[in-house]
Amino acid sequence: MSPFHSSLNQLRTETCSSISLKMHILKTVILGQMLSLFICGTAVTSQYLAEQYQVNTPMFQSFINYSLLLLVYTTMLAFRTGSDSLWQILKQRWWKYIFLGLADVEANYTIVKAYQYTTLTSVQLLDCFGIPVLMALSWFVLRARYRLIHFIAVAVCLLGVGTMVGADILAGRQDSEGSDVVIGDVLVLLGASLYAISNVSEEYIVKNLSRVEFLGMVGLFGTIISGLQLAIVEHREIMRIQWNWKIVLLFTVFALCMFGLYSFMPVVIKVTSATSVNLGILTADLYSLFFGLFLFFYKFSGLYILSFVIIMVGFILYCSTPTRTAEPTALPQPSSTGLDNAALKLEENDSGTPAATVQVTGEETVVVSTD
Repeated sequence: MSPFHSSLNQLRTETCSSISLKMHILKTVILGQMLSLFICGTAVTSQYLAEQYQVNTPMFQSFINYSLLLLVYTTMLAFRTGSDSLWQILKQRWWKYIFLGLADVEANYTIVKAYQYTTLTSVQLLDCFGIPVLMALSWFVLRARYRLIHFIAVAVCLLGVGTMVGADILAGRQDSEGSDVVIGDVLVLLGASLYAISNVSEEYIVKNLSRVEFLGMVGLFGTIISGLQLAIVEHREIMRIQWNWKIVLLFTVFALCMFGLYSFMPVVIKVTSATSVNLGILTADLYSLFFGLFLFFYKFSGLYILSFVIIMVGFILYCSTPTRTAEPTALPQPSSTGLDNAALKLEENDSGTPAATVQVTGEETVVVSTD
């Protein structure tokens, strides 16, 4: 092949790689914002229930979501046969899914509960604690390895969150101090850490096992755990609800948004990563704010637009360079080219057919022998 054709082929390869990377970033951004809209739906309906109808039932709302997951995905597992059937999964990994279900249920509960003790500003800031925890867990559990650009991207996203919080303060949305700020802040940190554990587990399961298994097991154990907790801590709140069609509609919209979030997130995590997803959904609070401008008459600030732009820049920056996965050190992987590949073939021959040894003596004599 001539140098010209070689250069042309190299240029085509680089162009295709560049287009593929841009399409991947675009797809990641779109998928991440779809998740943010689902979260926005749950936040707006919960706030509307609390402010308009004095309904504060986070555990009951979670119970509805887990029940839907149980009805759909656990039922799918129940009809499977073989090694990935419901019975086999329970027999092999039941205790692991109990811990996963507990982490997921309590993450949802502690974050919502924190609003009763601390301010919106504290929740927004401290909730970001889950991102470094998530990266640390991904490093050790999923063997993800980050580059400098990833840490810069995370810093940019957190700067965007800081800008959003500043806009909240200027717009008067920081709210009055809660009854016990320390308890509230601890609950936020605990909830963020539990979310990180749940997300890392989710990434491992959907990439190594299956999406249906994750959702089915979370639905099963989440329903049991949230049902027990609901009976203990929220039964009086449920009895006080003055049911009407509007409240039923709000509960229905919340349940559908939460079910869509849980069903769709494993798909996005499989394409990207748990860390990337958590950076992308930082915009959910901004979408909630935009709805709040019309529903709750929030004051608008140009800093909200700036914070959205900063978060998206950091998110795109993070997605622009893929992370790598560390290879196990115990078993070195041979290279696919050169002499290493030939050595691999010789090792394969040692286990089966006799290996041939070629010796060259002098200029013409060739001696061939087998072991």
